[in-house]
Amino acid sequence: MSRIVLSSEDISRALKRIAHEILERNKGSENLTLLGIPTRGALLSARLAVEIEKIEGSKVSHGTLDITLHRDDLQTRPLKPLLPTFIPEEGIEGRDLVLVDDVFYSGRTIRAAFDALGELGRAATVQLAVLVDRGHRELPIRADYVGKNLPTSRIETVRVHLQPLENLDEVVISS
Repeated sequence: MSRIVLSSEDISRALKRIAHEILERNKGSENLTLLGIPTRGALLSARLAVEIEKIEGSKVSHGTLDITLHRDDLQTRPLKPLLPTFIPEEGIEGRDLVLVDDVFYSGRTIRAAFDALGELGRAATVQLAVLVDRGHRELPIRADYVGKNLPTSRIETVRVHLQPLENLDEVVISS
């Protein structure tokens, strides 16, 4: 059994709200870089960049951060080809970074992202924006910006569907 917990309109509203929150905390977008964690985090990062550009009237630096080789479950999961890391020409040194992902669960993906960032330079700050926080943290990491807090049981599955990967935008929970 599954049910839709975020519709396309809900996702759009959440991204607009997160964009405003990011701008408020960082006092604008001048020193800001968004890095999406592939695959859906990269799509959400690009959408956030568009929302921030609408508000600020200027381009915002954004890219992708492939964490594949930094995961702690490489022995149990096959490597999936993802989007390669793309860091904007500004780099990350001294920048205010916002990591963007779709679903925040155990915290292990974000820990891997921190490891990957460490190889690229030293950011001024690192913040985390997620579309869905489902709880069940295994590491002491929290999100700075959350589209929806969605308490779940460990046996439930949260699926994020985003265009252009799928033909619709929605978040579905199933048991």
